[in-house]
Amino acid sequence: MDRTRILFFGIIFTALVIVTAVVLVTGGGGGRETAVGLIGSEKAPFFEDERVQEALQRNGLEVQVQKAGSREIATSFNLAEYDFAFPAGIPAARKIQQETGVSQTYTPFFTPMAIASWKPLADLLVAQGIATDMGGYYLLDMDQFLQLMAAETRWQDLPGNSVFPVSRSILLTTTDARTSNSAAMYLALASYVANEDNIVESLAEAQPIMPLMADLFLRQGLRPNSSQEPFEDYLIKGMGHSPIVLIYESQFIAQAAQNRAAILPEMVLMYPVPTIFTEHVLIPFSESGQKLGELLQTDPELRRLAIEYGLRNDDLTYFREFTGQQNIALPDSIVSVIEPPDYEVLEGMIQAIEQQYEP
Repeated sequence: MDRTRILFFGIIFTALVIVTAVVLVTGGGGGRETAVGLIGSEKAPFFEDERVQEALQRNGLEVQVQKAGSREIATSFNLAEYDFAFPAGIPAARKIQQETGVSQTYTPFFTPMAIASWKPLADLLVAQGIATDMGGYYLLDMDQFLQLMAAETRWQDLPGNSVFPVSRSILLTTTDARTSNSAAMYLALASYVANEDNIVESLAEAQPIMPLMADLFLRQGLRPNSSQEPFEDYLIKGMGHSPIVLIYESQFIAQAAQNRAAILPEMVLMYPVPTIFTEHVLIPFSESGQKLGELLQTDPELRRLAIEYGLRNDDLTYFREFTGQQNIALPDSIVSVIEPPDYEVLEGMIQAIEQQYEP
């Protein structure tokens, strides 16, 4: 009897040891995998949403993210320490692929670049023949607008300007081109327009337009690394501080959805013509990184939640439905879209601008 009891308790003890080991290995998470990654700051609210976390957990995945400028991800981190990188923009993604040798990618959503502005200023630009009112949102002729900036035109120089007669130069506010994808996309767009509506194909071809490209950034002064900061300035500090700000369309939509009171009636979106898309590209470095990419690209719940953060995918029906509920006027489709230059060309232009910053 005693030997039987000893054998019985021995079996129970062994089973407890095994269960404890499993719990320690899995973190008590029901066998969930953990994926740790670097993301562009514009996607942080999406990943912080409890609904997103719960949807991922139901699929056996715990995701932890660290924010960084999209171009910084490619140059300033030891990527071997992470399961995935998720920058904004194809150029940054291609740089990461070159550095890591990873060919597989996932592109679960995208967003067009847009300009956050104010109805009085948008209407002023309409009166100048530079913008077009599309019934709630505006189109901005980038060729004519670039000419204004190249001529160092000031707001007070615009004929009939009684809404913003200030001596401030007309400049599109951006982030720092040395670290941020949104600024790099602006450089890609401005260089296309300045290059007579042609993608710049080499640094030699870029040389004639580089003084203007540098001027567009240097005249802004010191700029933040993250796209969130200038958008928050726009929301909080108003037209006098932030008259025209380059943002991701998704930022405006997400803000309207989460706190409609923060989007004042006079706040409007302008879409550059042409514009450029920022594609959000996930590069996996492990199986858990691959699993995250697949879920974001295929899981219906996660795809709908991405739309609720203003991120477009191929579910145009729900995008229309959701943005309609927020009373935001947006284009269903955007026709005039360019591609960025090759990574080496864009990087070369950025480095040329960087050399002109004072040490």
